[in-house]
Amino acid sequence: MRKSRRLLRRGALWGAGIAAMAAPALALTAAGKIEALAKLEPGRWQLKDSGGATVRSVCLGDPTALLTVEHEDAVCGSELISTDETGGTVQYTCPGHGFGHSSVRVETARLARIDTQGVLDGRPFAYRAEARKIGPC
Repeated sequence: MRKSRRLLRRGALWGAGIAAMAAPALALTAAGKIEALAKLEPGRWQLKDSGGATVRSVCLGDPTALLTVEHEDAVCGSELISTDETGGTVQYTCPGHGFGHSSVRVETARLARIDTQGVLDGRPFAYRAEARKIGPC
């Protein structure tokens, strides 16, 4: 009886470990549920903050990258907060690099608005930006 409980407990712990390792991969798909992002064209996109200053230029293949633009090189897990026909909001964590909260509203296939804030490598950030397709990558 004791041995079977021990084996059962080990099996449960092993299963929990597998689930914990799979959780980040599953979490990354949350951002993919924002259907409005599929309307955006791939290519070179320029981000300008609300003051008109260029924040950065990105080669956009996967439009969900606009949600984690400050953490572009990090592996992040995300949680879908809300979504509708024009966009959505996620919060995300990037172990060892920080976290963020981003909303994207799709205006056209070549224009989106981003509202993002969080912490990147210990430095806070917060801004609103216009993302506009400017050409091919």
